[in-house]
Amino acid sequence: MQSNAQPVRQYKYFDFVMAAFVTVLLCANLIGVSKVITISSFTFGAGNLFFPLSYLFGDILTEVYGYAKSRRVVWAGFGALFFASFMAWVVVSLPPAEGYKGQEALQQIFGSTWRIVLASMLGYFAGEFTNSFVLARMKIMTKGKHLWSRTIGSTVVGEVADTLIFYPLAFYGSWPTELLIQVMIANYCIKVGWEILATPFTYKIVGFLKKAENVDFFDHNTKFTPFSLKE
Repeated sequence: MQSNAQPVRQYKYFDFVMAAFVTVLLCANLIGVSKVITISSFTFGAGNLFFPLSYLFGDILTEVYGYAKSRRVVWAGFGALFFASFMAWVVVSLPPAEGYKGQEALQQIFGSTWRIVLASMLGYFAGEFTNSFVLARMKIMTKGKHLWSRTIGSTVVGEVADTLIFYPLAFYGSWPTELLIQVMIANYCIKVGWEILATPFTYKIVGFLKKAENVDFFDHNTKFTPFSLKE
């Protein structure tokens, strides 16, 4: 019996980009997600040392492989984040052995409240899918030209969704309102600034992958629902 189904194309570097994306995402959410840093009177969240890189990888995935491939990676990251958060809660909640002195430190490092975890996951979900959608649509509008406009433009929009969801849900009422607004604005500017500064590197990575994979995907017939794993 013959099948008319088209074989799924295999890419040499897709798995590496996906692994890098998920790694950066986990670092951003498990290392210093609730820590605030002040340098020369400039206050920002410690997660900014990692999180903007996830948008960079998201841009690369959508630009090279298309929205559907990027969607699968976003869901993979979502699953990894959920599992890591759940296991962190399990480990922190289990009773420590008699004489063990690291419980308090473990609680401080990995004991994020479910409010922060939920806010992080919702912000990530909305921000990453918005970023990918905007970039894919802009690529069609610009006919594949002006890569900088869609990498920066998609990040500007995606980070708005992420920031407006995560920080109020995670910290409103527990942080002073003035500090909350200050951190939101600073973090947003840092994330967008990261994207702008990374533009030359984005061009090099995208150019390399398109040539190496022999692909430059345009989402002309893509269904942009985030609730699917179909390619």
